Amino acid sequence: MAFITTPFTVFPHKIFLLDGLGALLSAVCLGIVLPGFPDIFGAPQGTLYLLAGVACLFAAYSLTCYFAAPVKWRPYLAVIATANTLYSLFTIRLVFWAGQDLPLPGAIYFVLELIVLAGLIFLEWRVLLNTNVVK
Repeated sequence: MAFITTPFTVFPHKIFLLDGLGALLSAVCLGIVLPGFPDIFGAPQGTLYLLAGVACLFAAYSLTCYFAAPVKWRPYLAVIATANTLYSLFTIRLVFWAGQDLPLPGAIYFVLELIVLAGLIFLEWRVLLNTNVVK
């Protein structure tokens, strides 16, 4: 597992770039692509736009952190790691527990997004809690 976290422990600010670009990709998918195919993905447009808006905010935060490169980056990473965790739970609640019967492509999209997000969250917390990382 160290081969995955090593680039981020040497250059911890890069995790903000990864997070920000991933959030931008999610925002495009949720705000542009999926709403264009309601019969295929089946999620309500309001839900998609809400999730896309949150993803835009996360992208702005993470990319700002990346370009600002604060010396004391841990509190900023803790904020986005916590926010991503809450976003995942919010997505599960909105999409899967809201009584929504998603068509298979919609369910696959959200499951894959949550799997990728879980990996990112794991990586963020691992870097955040790693005592070997430059503070």
